[in-house]
Amino acid sequence: MDQTVNEQNERDHQEEKPNQSPLSFKSLLWHGGSVYDAWFSCASNQVAQVLLTLPYSFSQLGMLSGIIFQVFYGIIGSWTAYLISILYVEYRTRKEKENVSFKNHVIQWFEVLDGLLGPYWKAAGLAFNCTFLLFGSVIQLIACASNIYYINDKLDKRTWTYIFGACCATTVFIPSFHNYRIWSFLGLGMTTYTAWYLTIAAVLHGQVEGVQHSGPTKMVLYFTGATNILYTFGGHAVTVEIMDAMWKPRKFKFIYFIATLYVFTLTIPSATAVYWAFGDQLLTHSNAFSLLPTNGWRTTAIVLMLIHQFITFGFACTPLYFVWEKVIGMHETKSMCLRALARLPVVIPIWFLAIIFPFFGPINSAVGALLVSFTVYIIPSLAHMLTFRSASARQSDMSRKCMFWVQNAAEKLPIFLPSWAGMYVVNSFIVVWVLVIGFGFGGWASMANFIKQVDTFGLFAKCYQCPPQGSTTAHH
Repeated sequence: MDQTVNEQNERDHQEEKPNQSPLSFKSLLWHGGSVYDAWFSCASNQVAQVLLTLPYSFSQLGMLSGIIFQVFYGIIGSWTAYLISILYVEYRTRKEKENVSFKNHVIQWFEVLDGLLGPYWKAAGLAFNCTFLLFGSVIQLIACASNIYYINDKLDKRTWTYIFGACCATTVFIPSFHNYRIWSFLGLGMTTYTAWYLTIAAVLHGQVEGVQHSGPTKMVLYFTGATNILYTFGGHAVTVEIMDAMWKPRKFKFIYFIATLYVFTLTIPSATAVYWAFGDQLLTHSNAFSLLPTNGWRTTAIVLMLIHQFITFGFACTPLYFVWEKVIGMHETKSMCLRALARLPVVIPIWFLAIIFPFFGPINSAVGALLVSFTVYIIPSLAHMLTFRSASARQSDMSRKCMFWVQNAAEKLPIFLPSWAGMYVVNSFIVVWVLVIGFGFGGWASMANFIKQVDTFGLFAKCYQCPPQGSTTAHH
C-alpha cells in the first residue's frame, strides 16, 4: 500500500531527529526542523550585506522606483519559492513510490530537476545554482572586509578579506541546515537591529546640506539598481535544502512569503531613510555605513553585520559543500571531521575570487542579472510549467484516495489562482520579464558598471573605495 508523503516525510525525518528531550540545551540550540526554524532561516538569509547597498540602489533608481521594485521582486520571489516547494514535494513523492530512501542524504535543487525533467535540466540547475552560491559566498567575504574597515582602517580591505576568509572556513564544521537553528535566530536579530539603526540614524542625522535626489538619471544606473533588488529577493537558492531540513517539509508552502513580508519592514524604511538623508552622495558610497557618523551604535551595527555575514556565508556555502561531498563520494560519511576536511577545497576559490573582485555593491547587481535571474526566477517557473504540462500530470494527484493528496492538489492551484491557465500566465510573465528586464537590460547595465569598477580600481584592488591616505573623513 502506498504511504502518503506526509507520513513518509515524517518517518524519514524522525529517523534523523535526535533522541533527546525536546527541551535539552543541545536540541534547543543545534537541532532545528520546525516551521519556525524554516521561517527564521528564510528571513535571516534573505537580507544580509545587501541591506547596506539598498540605499545605493535607491540613489540609482529614485525613491518611488526603489520601493516599487522591492515590493514587485519580493512578491515574484515568494511565488517562485512556492513553485520550488511544490516541485520538491512532487519529486520526493515519486522517488518514495520507487522506495528510494533519503536517510543521510540532503535533497538538492539540481536533483529535483533531474528527477522531474531529466539530465539537461539537472546540468542547468547545477551550473546556475552552484555559480550563484559561489559568488554569494564571495560577496559575504567582500562585505566583511568592507564593514570592518569602518572600525579598523589600519589594515586595508584586501588584508581583512584574507582574515575573514580563514574565519568563514570554519563553516565546514556545520553539518547541515538542521544545525543553523540558533544562528538563524540570532542572524535575524542582527539584521533587524542594523536596519532600524540605519533608519533612525539617518532620520536623526537629517538631510545633508544641499541634498539632491536626482535619480534616475542614467539608464545604466537605473537597471543596475533594479538588478540589485532582484538579487535581494532572490535568496531562495537554498529553498530545497531548508525544506529538506524540516521535519515536515510539506508545511513550507508560504513560509518564504511570510518571511518576505517581515523583510519589507527592514529594507523599505532603512533604504528610504538613508536615501532621504544623503541623496546623490550614495552614488559613490555603496556601503551605507560610510556616510553615517562614527559612534557606538554604528560600531555595534557593524559588528553584528560581520557576525551575520559569517552566518550567511555558511548558508550560501553549505549547499556547495553538499555538492562537493556527493562528487567525491563523502556525502553519507558519518564522521563530521572527515566531511569537514573534504569540504575545505570549496572555500579556496571563494577566497581567491573575493580578492580579485572586491567591488562591494556593483558585484551584487552583476550576480543578480546573470545568475539569480535564472536560478531562482526563470528555471523554477519553466520547470513548474513543464512538469505539469500534461493533463495526466495535473490529474494524477486528484485520483489519489488519501486526504493529503486532495490537499496537495489544492496547493498546486492556490485559492487566489484557481486555474492552470492562470498559473501558466503568471509563470510565463515571470520568465519573459526576468529574461528581458533582469537578464537583458540588467545584465547589460550591471556588467557595464562592473567593468567601469575594474577600469577605475583594477583587479585585486587593495582597498576598494577607500578614502585617500591622510583623509579624516568617514567616507569611502
